[in-house]
Amino acid sequence: MFCPKCATQNLDGASFCRSCGANISLVPQAMTGQIMKAPAEEVEEGKRRPGKEVTLDQSFKNIFLGVAFLLVAIALSRSMMGRGWWFWMLLPAFSMMGTGIAQYIRVREREKRASLAAPPAMQAFPNRADLFQSQMPPRNPDELMAPAPSVTEGTTRHLGVEAPTRHFDPNDPDSR
Repeated sequence: MFCPKCATQNLDGASFCRSCGANISLVPQAMTGQIMKAPAEEVEEGKRRPGKEVTLDQSFKNIFLGVAFLLVAIALSRSMMGRGWWFWMLLPAFSMMGTGIAQYIRVREREKRASLAAPPAMQAFPNRADLFQSQMPPRNPDELMAPAPSVTEGTTRHLGVEAPTRHFDPNDPDSR
């Protein structure tokens, strides 16, 4: 299996690239086309009613209707006709405003998720041949190359090396 970031060959089943440290755990699934959906998307899709896609228009409509009910409730509280029941108008007012705000937040989150989750494929990798030719020098396919050093080996190699210890001698003027 090759790393999509640096093209280093790694062991099958490896989770991270041994050269650059990139997460390559999903590469085999991507190559076979069997990537599973994220659990959050499945739960969210199950909650919604089918055929009811929320839009910004619906959210603003609910917010403004809630504000209208609130204004009617205030007007009824000031008049003689609505003295006893004006507060019942607050129920639909706050219910519609809350629904509209929730719909607005849901639409914005969906737009943000869509922009982050699916960047255009053509921008990420315009053409595989151009990508590899522009970043790597041409070489003979029969030529053998040494394997890339492991990230782990490169960091643990320095653990055994210690700096030389300096001793302080009060009589020696060079040690001050």
